[in-house]
Amino acid sequence: MSGPKLLTVILNYKTPDMTLRSINAARQAMAGIAGEIIVVDNDSKDGSFEAISTHIQKQGWDRDNHVRVIQSGHNGGFGAGNNVGIRAGLSDGSRPDYVYILNSDAFPSPNAIDLLLTHLESTPEAGFAGSYIYGEDDDPHLTSFRFPTIAGEFEAAIKFGPVTRLFKNRIVPIPIPSETRPVDWLAGASLMMRQSVLDEIGLFDERFFLYFEETDLCRRARKAGYRTDYVRPSEVMHIGSVSTGMKTWSRVPTYWFDSRLHYFVKNHGAFYAACATCVHLAGGFLHWLRCLITNRRSGVPPYFLRTLAWHDLSACFRALMRKGKQDTLSKPVIGE
Repeated sequence: MSGPKLLTVILNYKTPDMTLRSINAARQAMAGIAGEIIVVDNDSKDGSFEAISTHIQKQGWDRDNHVRVIQSGHNGGFGAGNNVGIRAGLSDGSRPDYVYILNSDAFPSPNAIDLLLTHLESTPEAGFAGSYIYGEDDDPHLTSFRFPTIAGEFEAAIKFGPVTRLFKNRIVPIPIPSETRPVDWLAGASLMMRQSVLDEIGLFDERFFLYFEETDLCRRARKAGYRTDYVRPSEVMHIGSVSTGMKTWSRVPTYWFDSRLHYFVKNHGAFYAACATCVHLAGGFLHWLRCLITNRRSGVPPYFLRTLAWHDLSACFRALMRKGKQDTLSKPVIGE
């Protein structure tokens, strides 16, 4: 086939049946597109790799190297697993023109992938493009966002109408666009990226285990001068949280707090990160107080504020301890 080459990367973690559904939907959506699908098993250790490989062979999806399955070797998280597939490249050793990240519980409509590819081909100022995402019940999923800021942290925590109106241009979630438009960043359930942009800015930062890795990648693309576009006609059905179990969380896991802190420190510095946390805690306390007075449910996950405070305070203490040790080791020895 002629035209730009596309590498679709699907990351599996203990969801072989769901992943096979996603592969089949991607195969149909890639009809007429020059490219391949690579499935990365993210160290599931539950027979996923064998089950997916066997099914692909039985169906003949592996003919002409159109679908491959590889193992990551270890579970380094979402970004690290996708990086394994991106680095593997096309089966003939060449590099694709575009990389398409598709969640293992996401199923593109027949023209969804082609619409993203066409958009990027015709919009050179766009480095990334993502789809409209909806659930099994046809309800739209919010996947378009602004970059996090201190003001956005306060607005999200206090949940108070006057504050929301004051910081309306800092609210992180962007209402689902009704037409194609640029946004700051998009969730990675269905995200196409120029290989040339990845060559310039690098792949996913593997220090994020899960969450904030797309935020960071889109921010690096923005700093390099490339847009992230929400392509409304491209539609993908997404079940959501199948691998992470987020819908059944009783408490927010530590790796979410790790990723949040790393994002702020990396992109804004330690002082900004500390301010963002303090502001979030202040807003969260005011929200809790208002709910207590009005006898309303807060909607905040259990122990969230105290976990955030302890997590970031502990991280600050560890950083100070490391700095103290480095300063001690770097002091010259006087005498002798």
